[in-house]
Amino acid sequence: MAEALKSSDPRWAGPYELLERLGSGGMGQVFLGRSPGGRPVAVKVIRPELLAGQSDFRRRFAHEVASARRVNALFTAPVVDADPDGDMPWLVTAYVPGPSLADAVHDHGPMRADVVRALAAGLAEGLAAIHAVGVVHRDLKPSNVLLAGDGPRIIDFGISRAVESSALTSTGLIVGSPAFMSPEQAEARDAGPPSDVHAISRRPVKLWLRDACFRCQPLGLTRDMRRARMSQRCRVSYASR
Repeated sequence: MAEALKSSDPRWAGPYELLERLGSGGMGQVFLGRSPGGRPVAVKVIRPELLAGQSDFRRRFAHEVASARRVNALFTAPVVDADPDGDMPWLVTAYVPGPSLADAVHDHGPMRADVVRALAAGLAEGLAAIHAVGVVHRDLKPSNVLLAGDGPRIIDFGISRAVESSALTSTGLIVGSPAFMSPEQAEARDAGPPSDVHAISRRPVKLWLRDACFRCQPLGLTRDMRRARMSQRCRVSYASR
């Protein structure tokens, strides 16, 4: 649900006017914006702390944005513009007028089996397109899936790698959402396409069990996360959109 801008929020990101808050997460604040030609866009402004002491963050961010541009737009909110070199780095994607999967389940409850099957097929197709260009999502969860009229759109992929590298390097945080993390992510090991498959395989069951999607500890991951905390003294960042 969109919220009014706060007094501390920027009013512009480059040539894009910021109109409302759409959400926030580990990477930054997401705004509903307007392009110079009047088109609605989604604008993500990167958190300042990700830049502090991270001289190579901008380079990684630019690389991941370039990778994200190569993904077939049919399955995503395509990248429109970005400025990794500005004082306040930002990323602009097409605005998808539809609820997130998290909001849909929260508002309407568990989905029918046929809807879950169709959704799972659409997500698998989208992941295949993302992985085909060498991009790994690393934080695939219901709030990162938008329900467009022509099928699910996967958002916030690719650039999470630049953020993850900075977080692990500077603070010891594991970037991701515990309920959808693979064991290798929880242990701060390399996360590849299988980690995304792990996340999508957990989702259909959670669509049936609404409470599990939002409140329950993920079965099978709690032990791994505890071991990661003990062995690496790390904290888990509950990154959200």
